[in-house]
Amino acid sequence: MVEKAKQIIAVFGSSRCVSSDADYALAQELGGLLACAGFDVCSGGYSGAMEAVSRGAREAGGRTVGVTVQVIERSGNAWLDEEVRTETIFHRIEHMLTISSACLAVRGGSGTLAEVAMALNLLLLGALKPRPLVLVGPEWRAVMDAFFSHMPSNESERGLITYADTPAKAVQALEAALR
Repeated sequence: MVEKAKQIIAVFGSSRCVSSDADYALAQELGGLLACAGFDVCSGGYSGAMEAVSRGAREAGGRTVGVTVQVIERSGNAWLDEEVRTETIFHRIEHMLTISSACLAVRGGSGTLAEVAMALNLLLLGALKPRPLVLVGPEWRAVMDAFFSHMPSNESERGLITYADTPAKAVQALEAALR
C-alpha cells in the first residue's frame, strides 16, 4: 500500500528573531504542533521564524522543506529535510503557495506582510484553490484591522483570514478546515 502524502503547511515569518526571542519560541512551538498533527512544514528556509518553525517540526519528528532564493548566497537552515532553490522572491512565494494546503503567518516585517498580502489576493481572485490563511498572534488582528479600515475591502475578503492568538489555536483551526 502506498502511504498518502502529508499535507504541507506554508509558514511565513520574520528572519530577524533569534532563539532567545518570544517570536522564535512561538514559531518553534507552532512547528512542533504542526508536525504532531501530521503536517509537513514549509518555510522560507533561512533564519529567524523560518528556522524556528523548521526546528520545532524536526524535533517533533516532522518533515521540513525550505524554499530559498538564489540571490541569497547562503544555504538554508540546519533543520531542513529538503531545500528548494528558486530564482527570485516571487518564485519562492509562488512555490510555497503552490505546494501548500494552507498558509500561516507569525509575526514578521514587510516581507511577511507581502507574503500574506499575496496569499490573500490570490485567494480572493480564485487564483489559488481555497485554503486556510491563518495569522498567528494577537498583533495580526491589529495590522489587518488597520489595513481593512483604511483600504478598500469587502466582507468576503476579510472572511478569508482566520486569526489565532496561539499556535495551538492555529493548529486547531487548520485541523478543522483541512480534515
